[in-house]
Amino acid sequence: MEEQSHILKILKEVYSALKKKNYIVIKELSNQLVHTSSMEQDPDVVSVAVIIYALSKIIEREKYQFYKNYPNFYKNYIQCLNNMIFALEKNDIHKFRFEIEHIRNLIKNLSGHLKNYISEVFRKAKINKASRIYEHGISMEKTAKILGISVWELAEYSGQTGISDVDLSITMPIKNRIKIVEDIFR
Repeated sequence: MEEQSHILKILKEVYSALKKKNYIVIKELSNQLVHTSSMEQDPDVVSVAVIIYALSKIIEREKYQFYKNYPNFYKNYIQCLNNMIFALEKNDIHKFRFEIEHIRNLIKNLSGHLKNYISEVFRKAKINKASRIYEHGISMEKTAKILGISVWELAEYSGQTGISDVDLSITMPIKNRIKIVEDIFR
């Protein structure tokens, strides 16, 4: 994992924003990781981006707090983030990856409606982050594979957001191009 110091910095900022429940800052920090992950295509960086984005959505939707299992889930989620910071500070990549997997297991161990809601938040977070990586020029197939989603899900979401409609080949109008050529040959 090449971007270890960057991830560590982002995780510390996320932890700081968590104290204020500032989900907007947390979302932005996730987007910063997406930019990094689109260059490196490192699954660890992508996983952290998804975890952070999902956390921002969980905090944003206050209704989850009223479910019986939520306080314990949230406490463990935050503890995993803390453990990820500690692991990176100690350069323990194995422990860092263990904590990523532990967050996934936290969701699996939930029950009832809360499990369904949180699982859906994570599924949508994967699709959202995949669309942002695709937006940076990585192929749909490769992006979908990195995040463990289908190309269909990514294509559908990208179509809704307009990412695929961006015309990167917009050029100067023909009249302006002709004028430039005429000026060159004068």
